[in-house]
Amino acid sequence: MNRAVLLRIAACGLLGLGSGLLIAALLLSTYTSSRVRQIPLDLDTTLVSNGTGTALDPASLLGERFIISNDVPLVSQQALSVEQPSNADVVTLQVGTSVKRTDQQQDKGLLLAMVDTVTLDRSTAMAVSDDNHPGGSMQKPRTIEDTKPATNIALPHEGLSYRFPFDTEKKTYQVFDPIAQQAFDANYVNEEDVNGLTTLRFQQNVGYNAEGKLVEPIRYASLYENDEDGEVTARAELWGIEGVDPQEPITMTRYYAAQRTFWVDPVSGTIVKSQEHANHYYAREALHPEASLADYKVTSTESTVESQVAAARSERDRIGLWTRVLPISFTAAGLIALIAGALLGSFGLRTDAALIDPGLDNRGGLFSRRPADTGPMPAAQAETEKLPALRPDLHPDE
Repeated sequence: MNRAVLLRIAACGLLGLGSGLLIAALLLSTYTSSRVRQIPLDLDTTLVSNGTGTALDPASLLGERFIISNDVPLVSQQALSVEQPSNADVVTLQVGTSVKRTDQQQDKGLLLAMVDTVTLDRSTAMAVSDDNHPGGSMQKPRTIEDTKPATNIALPHEGLSYRFPFDTEKKTYQVFDPIAQQAFDANYVNEEDVNGLTTLRFQQNVGYNAEGKLVEPIRYASLYENDEDGEVTARAELWGIEGVDPQEPITMTRYYAAQRTFWVDPVSGTIVKSQEHANHYYAREALHPEASLADYKVTSTESTVESQVAAARSERDRIGLWTRVLPISFTAAGLIALIAGALLGSFGLRTDAALIDPGLDNRGGLFSRRPADTGPMPAAQAETEKLPALRPDLHPDE
């Protein structure tokens, strides 16, 4: 195999490689990009927030009067995991949320608990509700002594839940509140730095106005069949109501309001930090709370923020690798390979032509032919000096 054939083979290989790299770059920036911007299927984390608030002492429910304590330490936990159905298009999140008093041991300080399940579109983070995906459900509350398996109550979700979309914009989003069982606006406020990560801050008001004033509380949506915790009737002395017969039964309605702040990574949609002011109370009139069940304000712990920022950065790196780094690298390498292949192919053609017929290339260079024969060299025509022959008489011996 001569040199020209080897050059042609190498040129074809480089041209093929360059074309393949450019096609791969195009696919990465179009099809693969959309598949990479999806909620991971391996989410498994516990988000912890702590703070203080006013809370009912659960033990007092069996006493002579409901005892409500101020400035009690509280902790809120969200245990998030992935359940079925989860596939290439949707992911189902199960989130167990609890609020406890940390000044009481074990379940004695439990104030609130719920298990929310929602199916989300992996690309838009919007709740999915159709014939194949019920959209969501809530686990029916159980007592501590209840040994029966947990049962779910269908609860179609709307808007976003526990995530924001990829490439989050500076606008208003609808975020579902599982306690109120409906979606409310989460309005963009500003940009803020959280542990070195630039985030978008959103605020959601449920029953409060932007200044934190109670304006339109939500009547608590009970999950019990008989609305057992939505309305409670107890003696006036238990409620602590004075000026009436202590034994008079007083019926109060449970209301709920909340104000939340989300710090969101705009690239991945991960909520890296959150703050919540929630108010659960009983009253005869919606805007006049009389007995507080839990009125608290909690903020993500530093360890939770660090882990969420790390998760957001990891998703950013994954997205950046497949949508920017690899497409740019493949494009650059493809162009270099195409140029090198074209140059090598051109050189191979010249080499092939020179080997087949040296007369086809008279431009000089390594494979240029010798000039045409124009006769003897000028030096061959130059006159030369003739040396005289020796004369015979110069040899005396002869």
